[in-house]
Amino acid sequence: MSRRKGIMSEQLKYEIARELGVDHIVATEGWGAISSRDCGNMVKMAIQIAERSLANRPF
Repeated sequence: MSRRKGIMSEQLKYEIARELGVDHIVATEGWGAISSRDCGNMVKMAIQIAERSLANRPF
């Protein structure tokens, strides 16, 4: 079975991981080693970025 294509780009995921200070874990152990708490924080940050992006769009 194929996996769904993610909504977030890999670049955005790495940028968020870098901001949260977990990029070293991703680099050495992969995304599966990130704690659930850190994953939740990444999702929160991604939502905040998306909301800011939508708020700045002209109608």
